[in-house]
Amino acid sequence: MGEFLLVTHGTAGDVLPFISVGAALAARGHAVTLISHAPYAERARAAGLGFAAVDTVAQYEAGQRRTPGLLAAQRPHELRDYYEREGLFAQLRREVDLLAERHRPGRTVLAGRHTSALSVLVAADLLAAPAAWVAVAPVQLLVAPVAAAHVRAGLAPGIDAVRAGLGLPPVGDWAGWLRSTRAVLGLWPTWFDEAGPRAAGNGVTLTGFVTGDAAGGASHPVDDRPLLVTGGTGRLLHPRFYPVALDAVAATGRAALVVAPDRAMLPARLPSTADWHPRLPFPSVLPQVAAILHHGGIGTAVRALHTGTPQVIMAYGADRPDNAARLAAHEVARWVAEPDWTPAAADTGYAARAARLLDEPEAAAPDRAAAALEGLLSAAPGPADRLRRLTPAQRRLLAQRLSSAAVERGADVPPGVVDAGLQGP
Repeated sequence: MGEFLLVTHGTAGDVLPFISVGAALAARGHAVTLISHAPYAERARAAGLGFAAVDTVAQYEAGQRRTPGLLAAQRPHELRDYYEREGLFAQLRREVDLLAERHRPGRTVLAGRHTSALSVLVAADLLAAPAAWVAVAPVQLLVAPVAAAHVRAGLAPGIDAVRAGLGLPPVGDWAGWLRSTRAVLGLWPTWFDEAGPRAAGNGVTLTGFVTGDAAGGASHPVDDRPLLVTGGTGRLLHPRFYPVALDAVAATGRAALVVAPDRAMLPARLPSTADWHPRLPFPSVLPQVAAILHHGGIGTAVRALHTGTPQVIMAYGADRPDNAARLAAHEVARWVAEPDWTPAAADTGYAARAARLLDEPEAAAPDRAAAALEGLLSAAPGPADRLRRLTPAQRRLLAQRLSSAAVERGADVPPGVVDAGLQGP
């Protein structure tokens, strides 16, 4: 069977779907290793996956506290400064080394979170291994051209330095390099893709929603049907999110069940009717609440869909406004953009509308994603893969032969053009 190496970064919404897909691959008899942040080791191993950490728990938690600074990185040089300050170029090299150590020629497929898991592309060039991008939300595909421009203008020197240390040539075409994977998976259904700007064009496999928190796990009893308030598992939030959300809940007269990873993210004084928890098992909690007021993360939104829980989204930043607008288009969420955030209202038809959209078991989507990745095991190496395996001497010999053949056909070939083309990634 095959070996699958999965790389992802971020918070639970970015990591847990990879664990679900990895579990589906493991159930098919494959060996799967997740390369990600240290706090997710236990969840990965419980799902039957191998695990390699890119950091320590302390490093991850410290990095999360600094994550809001990423929102301020609007220009390429600011993104480069962020990478250098957080040691992300060094982490890129460590990830490539972890992938290389676990690679088995002819048996390994690499898969990474779209755009951020750059180690997958570097390792694919180094190892001539098939690779796939996995996008967890449509915005990741929609902003790919902008991301490519930022990588070229801000991150190129750092990435090329890592490549040089591995004996790889610099990247010539950054947009092309970021599109060089054999497959692209989108972890959402067709109706969600069609509810906004189409993200999934040719070559993108849509799998359906992949939830990261399996239903039927831990339970947590909830009394009096409160309103659930959560900004997800990360800190990439507008500073007004929790204060406004708690005021909105107070205006409804209901109790607030607040889920935030750190008490310091909340106002110093909470209403007497607010009950804070750093985390809760959403599959069991959501059916017990009257509604959820959240940030628009794809994982939280999809879990609310699956449990038929009315949701109001206070969307700000990243993929969240796009996620919210797509759900609102099907009347399975209400959303407002900052600064016009408002409280929830009763909606007795929500559950029926959500049920009509979710017409297949949750397990179907991870299994569909696993099948798409599994298909890369039998894929024959493409021309780019064969070129990557050539030694410098073989590249020069091939370039000479191509130039000679072109001359014999009467073509005008400028010196060095063919050779330069063969030096690309």
